[in-house]
Amino acid sequence: MTDIPVDLDKHRGMAAQKATDLRRALAEVETHVRELREREADLENRMMSVPAASWAEAAVKARHLLNLYAASLPTEDTRHRALVAALFDDFARLGGEGRDE
Repeated sequence: MTDIPVDLDKHRGMAAQKATDLRRALAEVETHVRELREREADLENRMMSVPAASWAEAAVKARHLLNLYAASLPTEDTRHRALVAALFDDFARLGGEGRDE
């Protein structure tokens, strides 16, 4: 017996190695998705508990809400997608984003 760990991946066939790699990648993605949802919930709780102090802060909240709405739209709903995009353009134009001030 030795204290050196055995790398079991070397003893598996190619199909088993691919299946193991897929399971590991899926577990990693699921962990990242869970962490992202937790961070998003924290952000939304903070947005709800603190009133906006300016129009720019209110626009940040509106952008987040519009992104959630746009993500739920069917791909073929180009009219509403275009409306959301136009509103984002308005936010950028009226908020001075992209200007060298």
